[in-house]
Amino acid sequence: MSQITITFGDGKQRRFQQGTTIADAIKAYDPKLSHQAVAALVNEEKKDLSFALKEDCTVVPMTCSDPEGLQVFWHSASHIMAQAIKDLFPHTALGIGPAVDGGFYYDISTPSPLSSDDFPKIEEKMREIVKADMPFHRHVLSRSEALKLFREREEPFKVELIEEMPEQDEVSVYSNGDFIDLCRGPHVPSTSWIRHFKLLSLAGAYWHGDERNPVLQRVYGVAYENKSELDAHLYRLEEAVKRDHRKLAREMDLFSFHEEGPGFPFWHHNGLVMVNEILRYMREVLIQRDYQEIITPIFLNEELWHRSGHWDNYKENMYFSEIDEKSFAVKPMNCPGGVLMYKKTPHSYRDFPVKLSEMGLVHRHEKSGVLHGLFRVRAFTQDDAHIFCAPDQLEQEIIDLIDLVFEVYHTFGFREFEMELSTRPAKSIGSDEDWNRSEKALADALDKKGALYKINRGEGAFYGPKIDFHIRDSLGRMWQCGTIQVDFSMPERFELEYVGSDGEKHRPVMLHRAILGSVERFLGILIEHYGGDFPLWLAPVQLVVIPISEKHHEFAQKIYRTLLSQNLRSRLDNRNEKVGYKIREAEKQKIPFMLIVGDYEVEQNVVSVRKRHEGDLGKKSLDNFLPEIKEQIERRITH
Repeated sequence: MSQITITFGDGKQRRFQQGTTIADAIKAYDPKLSHQAVAALVNEEKKDLSFALKEDCTVVPMTCSDPEGLQVFWHSASHIMAQAIKDLFPHTALGIGPAVDGGFYYDISTPSPLSSDDFPKIEEKMREIVKADMPFHRHVLSRSEALKLFREREEPFKVELIEEMPEQDEVSVYSNGDFIDLCRGPHVPSTSWIRHFKLLSLAGAYWHGDERNPVLQRVYGVAYENKSELDAHLYRLEEAVKRDHRKLAREMDLFSFHEEGPGFPFWHHNGLVMVNEILRYMREVLIQRDYQEIITPIFLNEELWHRSGHWDNYKENMYFSEIDEKSFAVKPMNCPGGVLMYKKTPHSYRDFPVKLSEMGLVHRHEKSGVLHGLFRVRAFTQDDAHIFCAPDQLEQEIIDLIDLVFEVYHTFGFREFEMELSTRPAKSIGSDEDWNRSEKALADALDKKGALYKINRGEGAFYGPKIDFHIRDSLGRMWQCGTIQVDFSMPERFELEYVGSDGEKHRPVMLHRAILGSVERFLGILIEHYGGDFPLWLAPVQLVVIPISEKHHEFAQKIYRTLLSQNLRSRLDNRNEKVGYKIREAEKQKIPFMLIVGDYEVEQNVVSVRKRHEGDLGKKSLDNFLPEIKEQIERRITH
């Protein structure tokens, strides 16, 4: 039998007999890794460990330490959960069961709805399946064979999925024991690998996400290689419930939603204070970097959206109205307005880069079922900017933007990021030269910054490649916020020009960038990141003055007025309550500083300072205390 050459992820090569399985190749190469690998990338395609290697290739083992490996682990767990549910409730019809961020789910239809009371027996059945050590076997069927199989098994949703496939396609299914599921794979070698799991919750979901279709039950779960990781995950989930920004918004009086405007936030004073602080900081940063702030109209005519290309991609998510018998749309994005602003004035290469920023309110129609606090709304503010530059300026502008993104995230208290470079998709516009130059500029900028990043091949926008930034919060969750996008489409569609050093007209390069993304969503992330316990500069109420008794009210009022005159967000708590109660209330409302005044404080013209989490800081005069906290605010200290 002939031999093949396998190149492993570290670049080292080994020779093996043709037909060697991935599992055997990994075991021969690194026995320790063979106990950790759940699947592998073979020439960048995901494969089961049982896959036989028949030609020279690269093999990159996937473990649960890798995001993609963990997705394989979770998807295998979703099959085990579905198998358990089918065993217990035989008339269940299965929808889909993917791995998602934070675990997995399976959409099901049962004669009688499940409840969380069913979770213990489902988990017990899952443990039986795990103990049975059933191998995951992949089978490839013709489309007609697969349709026959799932019709016989009374799985209407699987039949529908197969019917949606092209007729010439082969169909991949997986079996473990008597259970068979439609699936591309890959999976872990056997059910015994999924030992530590927990079912989490139930929700409703329209089949295919279409409200015209039946509502299925979505069963969520999570699994890990070891119990300590599972316990840590469950702890984070408990913390996430405590930090839920919707819950904290009620406690801290930040925002609300009303049935008269579903998906549209109503900002209360405290919440608007935070929004304004965020925008004030962003404006300071941008002024220092020579941005020009603009505001473009919320309503623009339909023709513009055809010309920009948004009609083809966002029509279903746009709101329309008629003005003077002409069709207008509420803007879902700011960029066409920014392009019109650039086009209004003739530009020379000497003007470049032209940086137009807009804290623009946009509206997008979202289905009611996906609305989720500030994380998914129908109206939000984008911290947009559109940068117009010459081609030879592109790389440096990207480097400057990466620096800006890092600076902003650090200021808000985020220290860990992940970056993705998304390259040309199958459907795209623009020349090969433009794409190659832009992808290279993005990659070179990241490399010059020494940034670690993942390449998402074929995941760029149709008009150009992009960098996406993900931030990690205090619970370890990743949130995609910022983006830098190179756009060939808009300058072409709107015939943008500038006069070059040669006196000729040229087409500029356009960069889209957002750092926070949606200001509303970013604030929701901040609320949960800090659990409402904000740094002083962001706190909606920074200080509260607490008189011990009624006879101290006059002095407390004087202190309060002094704080207000210094632009410090303050509150006076002169209720007829005990001091201990007022302190507990201030702690509950997460106010950073409490200034308590009694007889001694009145006599000495001082305040007794308490700091949240630290307790009594002693007695201080305002002349000494105020410069300290104003410096913290001005420096925007987050720790």
